[in-house]
Amino acid sequence: MDKMHLSQKDKLFKADLQDPYRAAMHNKGPAYCGDCGASYQAGRWSWQKLAEADAAARISCPACRRKADNAPAGTLTLSGPFVLSHHQDIVNVINHVEQAEKSQHPLERLMRISPSSDGLQVTTTGVHLANRIGHALESAFGGKASYHHDDQRRHVAVRWSR
Repeated sequence: MDKMHLSQKDKLFKADLQDPYRAAMHNKGPAYCGDCGASYQAGRWSWQKLAEADAAARISCPACRRKADNAPAGTLTLSGPFVLSHHQDIVNVINHVEQAEKSQHPLERLMRISPSSDGLQVTTTGVHLANRIGHALESAFGGKASYHHDDQRRHVAVRWSR
């Protein structure tokens, strides 16, 4: 394989390890989030119960800290007449995608779904959930989505309209 043919793995977006909400999480030993119940062990967050919960440190996970600070990693702006007339169908798709993503990745969660003048504003604790919601809306309803990452790839702004 020459340099012009990158593998699919190389093309995938990799989260920046310098994310301020994740950088401090290389703890010594297991921990759990006192707010949501997620556990941290061996460098990963999960929903599994810790075997030694008594010895685990109680902390706030990056997703709960983002929610408390109102600092989303993903922002979706949904606009157009279709959004206004199919509000509940769109919210159902968003919630379904969040449940599927959150079950495997505890740090990927919805923060807020709020109405705007011409549609909906959705914020997420992770960039991957925002991307997945944008793709799911395109797949389910058509329309057009655009994705804009900041320079450090710590935030994604997704615009979807139909």
